[in-house]
Amino acid sequence: MKPASAVRAYHAPATESATRQAFLLLRTVFTIAPILFGLDKFTNILTDWTVYLAPQATALVPLSPRTFMDVVGVVEIIAGIAVAIRPRFGSLLVAAWLAGIIVNLLLLGGFYDVALRDFGLLVGALALNRLSAGNHQAQADGGTKGM
Repeated sequence: MKPASAVRAYHAPATESATRQAFLLLRTVFTIAPILFGLDKFTNILTDWTVYLAPQATALVPLSPRTFMDVVGVVEIIAGIAVAIRPRFGSLLVAAWLAGIIVNLLLLGGFYDVALRDFGLLVGALALNRLSAGNHQAQADGGTKGM
């Protein structure tokens, strides 16, 4: 019978590979999706984004709904680029942004399903942050590079 440390050592490469794959999947999604959604704020190909804007948002920030969505698009593009370059920071930016979207949707009412979906995305962004923090520590310890 092998000692527990030998069993752990045997499974370590598979665990590291799975962790790296999870990191890369989340990093890719949270890079591409915000950039695409941000670009769509300017074209409205997917939907008319102003429908999802609570009146309280434009009351708080005195911009027209169209201009407000343009600003949202820029922020989303920046968030996606931040995830690509600095996933540890970018993931928190995306999570905070999603929290704002959720509050907006709850204030608007009627889009509770979308708010719930965005909550799931927020949790995914936080998972990316944790994976990024672990990778950051591994790099500092001289471990896996490039995550």
